[in-house]
Amino acid sequence: MTAPSEPIAPMTTNTFVENASGIDDPPAPVKGLRRLMWWIIPANLGIFLIWGAVPGILMQEQARQLYGDGDTMVANLAIISTIGAFGAMVAQPIAGQISDRTRSRFGRRAPWIVLGALAGALALIGLAFADSLWGFVIAWTLVQICYNFAQGPLSAVMPDRVPLKRRGTFAALSGIGLMVGALGGQILGSFFLGSIAAGYVTFAVFALVVLTLFVVFNPDYASTKLEPEPFNLKEFLGTFWVSPIKHPDFFWAFTGRLLLYTGYFAVTGYQYLLLINYFGIDKPGEVIPLLGLLSLVGIIVSTIVSGPLSDRVGRRKPFVFGSAAVVSLGFLLPWIWPDITSWMIMTFIAGFGFGMFQAVDQALMSEVLPSAKSFAKDLGVVNIAATLPQTLAPGVAGAIVLALGYSALFPVAIVLGILGAFAVWPIKAVR
Repeated sequence: MTAPSEPIAPMTTNTFVENASGIDDPPAPVKGLRRLMWWIIPANLGIFLIWGAVPGILMQEQARQLYGDGDTMVANLAIISTIGAFGAMVAQPIAGQISDRTRSRFGRRAPWIVLGALAGALALIGLAFADSLWGFVIAWTLVQICYNFAQGPLSAVMPDRVPLKRRGTFAALSGIGLMVGALGGQILGSFFLGSIAAGYVTFAVFALVVLTLFVVFNPDYASTKLEPEPFNLKEFLGTFWVSPIKHPDFFWAFTGRLLLYTGYFAVTGYQYLLLINYFGIDKPGEVIPLLGLLSLVGIIVSTIVSGPLSDRVGRRKPFVFGSAAVVSLGFLLPWIWPDITSWMIMTFIAGFGFGMFQAVDQALMSEVLPSAKSFAKDLGVVNIAATLPQTLAPGVAGAIVLALGYSALFPVAIVLGILGAFAVWPIKAVR
């Protein structure tokens, strides 16, 4: 890895970090914007393949092999997911704050993206050997912490380097990597049901390779000349808090994302067990690849169209409302028609709707950030609303199933999605 030089930019990195917010254009990327925009796809893919394959497929099958199909398995999965999700919630804002303060010739983000991927790979391999409840809890929590140390700084790439007028397109490309990873992880994970350990190793190595290549081919400006930020305990404890009074747009953006993601992943993240216990599919591994492809088609089509279109019209909110309406329509089908055919139709419709949201969500989030000094920390807080629902989905869904049964997942998800869309309405910085 070679340290990048500091070419002339419209705004110096020092000036930008000291004075800018999420509505200011950053300095041009060292190696150009086009390269960065295409490389964000495999970078997100590497992380989100793990979020799609491990909690949604491999860990559920690992728990079934250990505990069987009864309530004990559902309850233990809920415990594992809840504690692991808490680890993610703690890790990403802390990782963001640490990277905001990092001074190195490779920039503020690169060291943590690579170190997080390396440590996460080791933790994921350790998860393969978990054979008890607490073994699961410790290994999965470490996986969550480590990969969130990579994901937090990676998410700061947009406000760090992408101009406002290109953020919808960048968010669309980033969303493709995210959703292809989350759904592709389910597809690929189903191929490793007979060899879970091999699956963990494969996903760990792939993430490490692509994230390292992202850093190598997209160097950042050196951060050695930035003024060092003194450590302040009160500020550190405030890592997990952004005042809704001082920054109401940030608060509403966070709330909207949290509700929409929770509703969507409470259903799709529990697909493996729904296929077995709600639809009566004996061999879900044979059906999941087709379902994943249907969802991917819907997501990719809507993402490719919605991101650039939102840039052109200069609006984000209509796409969020449209997303909630389409996803809710999709979730109605398996609720009133509990058949595998309805689930197949739903995966395409809900995927199309969620792609609309994903295409503009990251751009929306980047435009409500308070200050360039804390982009990664603030995005770490925001990303809790994205990562937490995906990793917590088995826990949330398990609690609903234990209390109300599998069919209750659908109306709960519909209500959460609609509330999430309305939460975006009060945001003033975004139309």
